[in-house]
Amino acid sequence: MFGNYLIGLREGLEASLVVCILVAYLVKTERRDALRAVWLGIAIACALSLTFGAMLEFGTQELTFEAQELLGGTLSIISVGLVTWMVFWMKRTARHLKADLHGKLDTALAMGTGALVATAFLAVGREGLETALFVWASVRASGEGSSAPLIGVLLGIATAILLGYLFYRGTLKINLAKFFRWTGAMLVIVAAGVLAYGVHDLQEARFLGGLGDKAFDISETIPPDSWYGTLLKGVFNFQPDPTVLQLTVWLLYLVPVLTLFLLDRGRPAAPKLRPADSDSDSTPAN
Repeated sequence: MFGNYLIGLREGLEASLVVCILVAYLVKTERRDALRAVWLGIAIACALSLTFGAMLEFGTQELTFEAQELLGGTLSIISVGLVTWMVFWMKRTARHLKADLHGKLDTALAMGTGALVATAFLAVGREGLETALFVWASVRASGEGSSAPLIGVLLGIATAILLGYLFYRGTLKINLAKFFRWTGAMLVIVAAGVLAYGVHDLQEARFLGGLGDKAFDISETIPPDSWYGTLLKGVFNFQPDPTVLQLTVWLLYLVPVLTLFLLDRGRPAAPKLRPADSDSDSTPAN
């Protein structure tokens, strides 16, 4: 549940910051008349993300077992690639996020209502689609078979919306550089587990071999149905009996990616997001 909460919080906060920047800019420039188009674009993006998530969940139920595993494994690997790109992208480009959005919004204002809707839709839709795909893959990997993962995601998104509102109202400030750094590191760890599970899916689909070659088996020490086994599974997608290929892929992803993420300082850190910071010309950086 915590891993899914983290996904909802991280992705939701990025989307909340985007919305905060767009709305604050229109209010500041006295273009409140354009807010309806922006909210429409945001609503369409949310609806598309929910539809995409529903298609992933219900559209695969009629497939054969092997087809489900092949599709699940492939989408898990794709979702890991997207999340990896996202955490590095946010780390390097957050400083210029506000200026970039302002430029796009100026262009859209000159082009008309349709362009405003499209700008808001694209700004928020990317986060929504990434979230839907990665949450679906993470839930499959956790294998909890309950509503806990969904509750975790919804709580994370609700927290992100609350933080975004507090940012906009000027009642909260936070060091976003540290926030995105450490949540990004945690997401890399979660992604490593999703990647390993995706490989396991491909092995069960007989697309990859080595399903019977276990690297180790500590199921007796850490029973999957124990509270701590369930906790490790839910947070890190831990598996007590991984295959050799799973363990190899997990290590080959986690060690270099996490090392690069933590060592890469990017550009100099920017100031904290302050009350009413939406009226300033700087953006938080990682």
